[in-house]
Amino acid sequence: MNAKIINLRTARKQALRRESAKDATRNAARHGRSKAEKEIEEAAERKARDHLDQHKLDE
Repeated sequence: MNAKIINLRTARKQALRRESAKDATRNAARHGRSKAEKEIEEAAERKARDHLDQHKLDE
C-alpha cells in the first residue's frame, strides 16, 4: 500500500489559501488597479493640483 501520509490541518490551510488566492485575483480583476497604476494617477493629480496652486491670484 502506497498511502501518502498528510497532515490534515496543513492540507485544510493550503486549500483555504488556494481559495483565497482565487478570490483575490477575481476581485482584483473586477475592481482593482495595480499599485503602480494608482501611484501614477495620484502623482498626475498632485502635479496638476500643484500647477494650479502656483497660478492662483492672491487677493
